[in-house]
Amino acid sequence: MSGPDRPVGKPIAMAAHADATAGILSRPVQRQSAAAARADQTQGSSKTFSRRSLHGQIAYDIGTRIVRGDIQPGTVLPNESDLSTQFSVSRTALREAIKVLAAKGLVESRPKTGTRVRPRGEWNMLDPDLLAWQFATQPMERLAKDLFEIRQVIEPAAAAMAAERADDGQRTAITRAFADMEAAPDGDASVEPDLRFHQSILAASNNEFLQPLGALIETAMASSFRITNNEPGALQVSLPLHRAVRDAILARQPEEARQAMRILLEDAARDMHRALPHFKPTL
Repeated sequence: MSGPDRPVGKPIAMAAHADATAGILSRPVQRQSAAAARADQTQGSSKTFSRRSLHGQIAYDIGTRIVRGDIQPGTVLPNESDLSTQFSVSRTALREAIKVLAAKGLVESRPKTGTRVRPRGEWNMLDPDLLAWQFATQPMERLAKDLFEIRQVIEPAAAAMAAERADDGQRTAITRAFADMEAAPDGDASVEPDLRFHQSILAASNNEFLQPLGALIETAMASSFRITNNEPGALQVSLPLHRAVRDAILARQPEEARQAMRILLEDAARDMHRALPHFKPTL
């Protein structure tokens, strides 16, 4: 058997460099400490899948290897018995992990043919875990470009809608998020209110499709904020741009809000371009 139909899973010591896919799943899952699990929850999105459970750790282990390209699309994973042995886990935990990966579009399981890695075009790219794994394992230039393209399509229009439609509570939420950004002592502390500012504007559009879309790309947005907000001088420049968006929305000026958001995103894209050469992704 050769090519994409060849199962993976021979011990690394036997395969060595003979085949890029051989042995890729032979290492046991490293049990995560409670402190490490808490760190994952702090650093990631609240919508990412928890790695505290055993099957969550297995899903993370296999999923990141697929996203990183260690396991190529079309590859058939070892059978259930072999996988459970390789990971030193029960078949129940393994099945739950495979269900998680299948829900994300990464794999599909069929009778007789086994569990196969699906083509990249069939992955659920807006899944919070996939976004987080890609930001940690893939070339950032392409991901950042794609992220800012979708934000430039969505957010200026959302800001204009918010200026027209936001109720008092939504306007207050935008105002508070900006005030918390201003009060943040450093770039790291500004990430959460920055994210809340943009999500509040999407919510204030009062469009039932825009707010969920913003929630889907939350992980990618938070990752980009962590990169750009820590650039020297970035906050000093971005705060007035955020203020302009806020002021236009509060003044109920949709076109001014649209333009202010467009300028804000253009500046953020430039910050990202400057920051990427110095960024070191970690899993």
